[in-house]
Amino acid sequence: MFTLPQKESGAPTTCVDPASTQGLDRNCGDDLGRECTRKLDQKLPKLYGVGDPTTMFSSDSSHLSSRGRIIKWFWDSAEEGYRTYHMDEYDEDKNPNGIINLGTSENKLCFDLLSRRLSQNDMLLVEPSLLQYPDWRGHLFLREEVARFLSFYCKSPTPLNPENVVVLNGCASLFSALATVLCEAGEAFLIPAPYYGAITQHVYLYGNVRLICVYLDSEVTDPDTRPFQLTVEKLEMALQGANSEGVKVKGLILINPQNPLGDIYSPEELQEYLEFAKRHELHVMVDEVYMLSVFEKLVGYRSVLSLERLPDPQRTHVMWATSKDFGMSGLRFGTLYTENRDVATAVASLCRYHGLSGLVQYQMAQLLRDHEWISQVYLPEYHARLKAAHTYVSGELWALGVPFLSRGAGLFLWVDLRKYLPEATFAEETLLWRRFLDNKVLLSFGKSFECKEPGWFRLVFSDKAHRLRLGMQRVRQVLEGKSQMAEDPPSCQTQELRGQHR
Repeated sequence: MFTLPQKESGAPTTCVDPASTQGLDRNCGDDLGRECTRKLDQKLPKLYGVGDPTTMFSSDSSHLSSRGRIIKWFWDSAEEGYRTYHMDEYDEDKNPNGIINLGTSENKLCFDLLSRRLSQNDMLLVEPSLLQYPDWRGHLFLREEVARFLSFYCKSPTPLNPENVVVLNGCASLFSALATVLCEAGEAFLIPAPYYGAITQHVYLYGNVRLICVYLDSEVTDPDTRPFQLTVEKLEMALQGANSEGVKVKGLILINPQNPLGDIYSPEELQEYLEFAKRHELHVMVDEVYMLSVFEKLVGYRSVLSLERLPDPQRTHVMWATSKDFGMSGLRFGTLYTENRDVATAVASLCRYHGLSGLVQYQMAQLLRDHEWISQVYLPEYHARLKAAHTYVSGELWALGVPFLSRGAGLFLWVDLRKYLPEATFAEETLLWRRFLDNKVLLSFGKSFECKEPGWFRLVFSDKAHRLRLGMQRVRQVLEGKSQMAEDPPSCQTQELRGQHR
């Protein structure tokens, strides 16, 4: 039986179903590469996937180039739910029967705090230098504040260098720029799956770079593992598999905290992944866009920039943005930190197309330098609100008997709705997603994250209480209205962090 979350717990823990089947060994020993090659030859279930974003491509527009048709196809195929939501967006006064969006990972909890801070007099400055072309890396005053901010909040052992900072309009642009400058067309990055699916577009549309999915599964195989756990062995096997298919792998993408799992890599795991990349001379792009959205105090999040020693600093590139932690997804601010000056210069050149206005750069510098407000006002209240929202939604899922993963970080829960699929297929998953949408609540389905198990959904809880209540009422209506139930899915374990209702 697929076990439900426990009602009370401290730090995230993983329990194991004794009936779980044995899976892969966690460690291949000293000669990891050769051992993983032998495992490939044993015809184990395929644990990787070579991505081709245009496999299902079809477009008959005569007005667009072949590239333009692919770009349009991405929009047409990947944005259906989001476009539908924007055409019928919920508003408690103007459109109370509109769609509640629990699918898009946005932080809607702290507009009151942010609007007050961004409206203060120190934010309002117009001078000639802010209206003229800047250094494409970003104004020096901003890069200096970014370096100080990351040094403090990432707990860097030594102060970070502003010369290693590049600023541009969001992490989407960063993924696109890094893929373009690090890879030749047709080369690839490894990425643990499930992952934030839009990265497929970010690396492909400009750079024609592919993703090699390192598939993770929910099954727990021994007491030292957790659902959807990434191991070096899985990375080795995916790399070997891609090489066997003639695909050149240039790097590894890590998201920490992870999206959509909310998982947090320990310092030991990070070190192992970075050592793996160094062995194979792979670049590592580390997306830490949720680093300040860890709301459980017992969760030991560590930034990669906090490590005493990076195995390969010249191939380690860290990104962060204000979109999630500060609820500014519409402002479009992101930053890259890399010790590789060639990479920084190449990315900065692309900032001609992805730069920030001087006025926004000034506001961001003022915000990031205000550590007193961030640490004493904003973050405590943000974390309290985020935890309260999490507690409410997890309580509703508990009442419904719906299992989910929760790690105490991020803006979302990874929810297991496999028992609501008559058959374990992605077609049935899509039908369930459409039933939610027809009932005016938008979720994100697992296939869009390249999850290999049909029936998982990401549910975003970082919203105001009245919208969460209505959204969860609509989720409940769909699930309780389902008459035909599939058999319980294969055994694995999920867990939850429970707090007090506020």
